[in-house]
Amino acid sequence: MITAFRRYLETWPVRLLFGVMVIAFVAWGVGDVVRRIGTSSWIAKVGGQEISPGQFNEIFERDLALAEQRLPEGQNVTATLRRQVANAALDQEIAQAALSAELVRLRIAVPDGAVRQAVFAMPAFKGPGGAFDRARMNAALANNGISEDRFLGMVSGQIAQEQLIGALSAGLAPPDLLVDRLYRFVAERRSALVAEVPFAAAPPPAAPDAAALRRWYANHPWLYRIPAYRTIKLVALTTDSLGRTITPKLAELQADYAAHKSIYVTPELRALRVLVLHDPATAKALAAQWRGGADWTAMQAAAKAAGGTAVALDPTSAAGLPDPALAKAAFAATSGTVAGPVTTALGIDVLEVTKIVPGAAQSFAQARDAIAAKLRAARAASRIYDVVHQVNDVLGTGAGLGKLPGDIGLVGASGTLDAKGMTPSGTPAPLPGPAALRAAILKAAFATDPGQPPAEMTEVPASAAGGAAFFALTVEKVTPPGVKPFAAVKDQVAAQWTAAQKRKEAERIATRALAAMQGGQDFAAAAAAAGLAVRPTPLVGRQGQGGSLPAALVQALFRLKPKQPTMVQTANGFLLAVPAAIVHPDPAKDKTQVAALRAVLGRAMAQDVAGGFAAALRARAHPRIDQGQLDSFVNNGQ
Repeated sequence: MITAFRRYLETWPVRLLFGVMVIAFVAWGVGDVVRRIGTSSWIAKVGGQEISPGQFNEIFERDLALAEQRLPEGQNVTATLRRQVANAALDQEIAQAALSAELVRLRIAVPDGAVRQAVFAMPAFKGPGGAFDRARMNAALANNGISEDRFLGMVSGQIAQEQLIGALSAGLAPPDLLVDRLYRFVAERRSALVAEVPFAAAPPPAAPDAAALRRWYANHPWLYRIPAYRTIKLVALTTDSLGRTITPKLAELQADYAAHKSIYVTPELRALRVLVLHDPATAKALAAQWRGGADWTAMQAAAKAAGGTAVALDPTSAAGLPDPALAKAAFAATSGTVAGPVTTALGIDVLEVTKIVPGAAQSFAQARDAIAAKLRAARAASRIYDVVHQVNDVLGTGAGLGKLPGDIGLVGASGTLDAKGMTPSGTPAPLPGPAALRAAILKAAFATDPGQPPAEMTEVPASAAGGAAFFALTVEKVTPPGVKPFAAVKDQVAAQWTAAQKRKEAERIATRALAAMQGGQDFAAAAAAAGLAVRPTPLVGRQGQGGSLPAALVQALFRLKPKQPTMVQTANGFLLAVPAAIVHPDPAKDKTQVAALRAVLGRAMAQDVAGGFAAALRARAHPRIDQGQLDSFVNNGQ
């Protein structure tokens, strides 16, 4: 049989079949592998540039950390937020790559001198004297994990981009007609004549009968709804509650005070102006000139002319000054006097004390309570997990909260509350601990089945609770939501029915007066006929500036034509109003505001041009995105 099979292999139909199989394997199998070679080395391609996963990850993690900091307390990062941050970060990198490619194409280069000048001007890199301090720059770059070459490249790229964008937006100016129209719209001011119909002033209705109150009660059940309540029993443990069971010994307090005495003793500080010179005779002459009444500006110039330097030092302790001799002279001088010349390791100094900040010392007796609180908190933080394990050992047996020891820092509470943390009497439930712990307890109370004993304590994240916090609870009773019986809320129903009728009557009064005004009757006459007092309002702008009118009235006022009345409802009643004065602004008389408006419009136009240019560059670059790589960042840690 094998011989026959081999004989068939020599025939052309079989050879053709195997050939087709090989081609299919290459096309569907190997071809797919070949197409995917290299996709793991980039997350996006923009023109000839590649954005690597490592490069993207640095931006993504930074932006994600910032987004997490802006989240409300107790809320965690979601997959949706990760995707939003990832998409925004990738769009930013793609736009940056497209712009960088355009800079190369246009051959825009930045001289080394311009980069150096920009770096030297950065406030973060300046020392006490205001001069560039390389040590500060190195420390800042090290703290942010950025090499010097990369940082200088970033500065160069930023300058180049500013040159390009500046060239695009140079000469942009909003049309005079646009500035004029917008200024006249924004700066217009109006006043009104106003008549008010308060709800409280409306005539009271006749006493309602029982049927009317019953109808009101039936038609407004949400006003008398009883929320769901849960009766719970709980224990909580925090570093604060555990710390109250700890009493440090006197010797421990004294030892801690001695070990950290620098915290409780603040040295005297002095601010100085110092001339650093190199010739004794020159130093003596400048000291005499300074004592003679020359100001600091003149002394700076004189020191520079003599080949020296002038430095102003912020308040510093004696130990913080660069030379012991300078420190000795500075702390021996009085404020406002010139001392020296003093020979130091840096030269010959002449100095003036410009400010003295007195030192302070806190005695052990004064610091004792704070030290005790610190030691209690530290020991509680180190012990709290041991206490939690001890509690969990008891809860794990099913014994419930009643069998827990009472001397290990547990705080107990019990009572009835709703989902908002309010008791049936309408007061906040006295839940223990910080806000994050109370929120976690409340959430668990409405997620736990009644009668279920806790198996262990639940931990609340330390960052949210202000320290380690745990709780365990059991739900003893569930009260479903419902509606209060009519008999229990009869007085409330009557009061609300009466208030509603008075609102309706106030609306009828205001509507009749408005109809009379719209029919041609003078505003003051129509208001007087309705028994309403008329008062003028001050001039206000479109945003309500210049007055205290309700926002609804201000919005309506600027839509009205002269002598056209309107009616708006406020929290306390109805307002009838008609424009009293319309002040049209004159741009020629307010050139400062017109110039400011022109500048704002110019910046907006420049931003629009820059945004449109960036979008055009991005579209022209035809970016390609490896969606699988991007998804890996979004799904990481989920």
